[in-house]
Amino acid sequence: MNKRINILFSVLLTGIIGSYESEAQNASSKPNVILIMVDDMGYSDLGNYGSEIKTPNLDRLAKEGTRLREFYNNSICAPTRASLLTGQYQHKAGVGYFDVNLGLPAYQGYLNKESLTLGEVFRSGGYSTLMSGKWHVGSEDQAQWPNQRGFDKFYGILKGAANYFDTKPLPFGKTAYPVKMIRNNEELHPKDDSYYFTDEIGNNAVTFLDEQNKENKPFFLYLAFTAPHWPLQAKAVDIAKYRGKFDEGWDALREKRIKKLRENGILLPNQTIAPRDPEVPEWDKLTYDEKQFWKAKMEVYAAMVDNMDQNVGKVLDKLKALKKDKNTLIIFIADNGAQGGFNTYNPLKRGLVRNDGPIGSSGSFDYQEQNWAYLSNTPLQDYKNNMHEGGFSSPFIAWYPSKIKAGRIDKGTGHIIDLAPTFYELAGIEYPKNLNGVNSNPLAGKSLLPVLFDNASEVNRGAPLFWERAGNRAVREGKWKLVSIYPSYQWELYDLEADRGETTNVATQNPGIVNDLSAKYFDWADKTGVVEYSKFKQKNELIPGAAAKK
Repeated sequence: MNKRINILFSVLLTGIIGSYESEAQNASSKPNVILIMVDDMGYSDLGNYGSEIKTPNLDRLAKEGTRLREFYNNSICAPTRASLLTGQYQHKAGVGYFDVNLGLPAYQGYLNKESLTLGEVFRSGGYSTLMSGKWHVGSEDQAQWPNQRGFDKFYGILKGAANYFDTKPLPFGKTAYPVKMIRNNEELHPKDDSYYFTDEIGNNAVTFLDEQNKENKPFFLYLAFTAPHWPLQAKAVDIAKYRGKFDEGWDALREKRIKKLRENGILLPNQTIAPRDPEVPEWDKLTYDEKQFWKAKMEVYAAMVDNMDQNVGKVLDKLKALKKDKNTLIIFIADNGAQGGFNTYNPLKRGLVRNDGPIGSSGSFDYQEQNWAYLSNTPLQDYKNNMHEGGFSSPFIAWYPSKIKAGRIDKGTGHIIDLAPTFYELAGIEYPKNLNGVNSNPLAGKSLLPVLFDNASEVNRGAPLFWERAGNRAVREGKWKLVSIYPSYQWELYDLEADRGETTNVATQNPGIVNDLSAKYFDWADKTGVVEYSKFKQKNELIPGAAAKK
């Protein structure tokens, strides 16, 4: 009798172990996904896109993976993150303007329940969901926070900016911009000057990966750095690396970047470059003191990008230590172009405030400004919050050993709404039509896997891409781009195959194309909940991002 019981127990145990091993094998075979986003960084600020800034870890990912020449965001922080996290146009997700509630569903300032987040969908597919960094798509109610919108673990800030050495309020005109640092719904109160925020974003990501390794699941990690978003603050050791590196000034360095962009294949030989910005003074006409002031800004900015890359390196090292590097897709992007213009909503103008230390130090409060943003966005036109190419074009790196052919550069023409369907297809997750009793918005984008894995040059979209933000509008279909910048309602038309620099407006020569794309834009706007910006402008004059450059 005991022998029979032992045999039966052995059979049952073998079955349980076999089932567990099968589940473990299935979990380990599913790809992990890491999405890295930086904040307010220009198109050519990475070393592998032509910059003087040292980014060896991202350069390695680019060398071993693929880069896209054309990848688009929504031109400013919160709307970009809304689309990124949901795969929806930002109005459909509820963040049509910014993270402020303007009283309409498309402009409520936080993600609606119908727009499922990457955290929610990955979790429904059996993934651990991790986030470290900047949220910026809902902060007023805890129901809007990352842990309540699908992320198992979260560290970072809820709103759009923070100091890098302390959590003191940021000066915003006559008001103070509150900063809350959160870990898993609990507010943290670190001592001033006891940390550097970019390092903490990287350190927490590494900790989350260590903790997640104990689970029998694949993971999704969203690593959302605030660098190099203002205020310009960096560690002294990183700033020291760049002393004297920008002495030539923006004019000479722009020419060098253009040469590098052509040499590395990002900028094709027949492509135009944006004309010189007339608002940027010629470097050689500045006084000695002016040059010292401006050089200090870019030295700090470069140090911030450098430190971000160091923290990407920490994550790569941890991935390798956990033996998960061969089965992980990594995507790197930026949320908008570098910031130009002199917006009225904050004190970040030539007259500085809260500067109780040298540029870059704890307590200083400064930003890159248009003169250096002109270099950062090389070779493209215009700046953050603008629908010309410099405003919403992002560098794009994709890395997946053995899955993505090394060293490729493709056209791509991708958009942040494409990342959600890309990830879900890769992970084999069916996008839920209903979650927690709420019917989901259908995904708006297309999977990028044919570009990343099958060597397609760009996405076979079948429909135009659309943008609207603070009255700025754009449409992209094939080689044609239609754009208008608020308060002008005059459409401009560019052939981006030949004129990525947007040097020649061909609208008058192609009225049929203008009319066709314009009609498609207004049809999309109507279906997506876009409201004419002039109806909001008076109310929003002091809301972040309200003032466009032009």
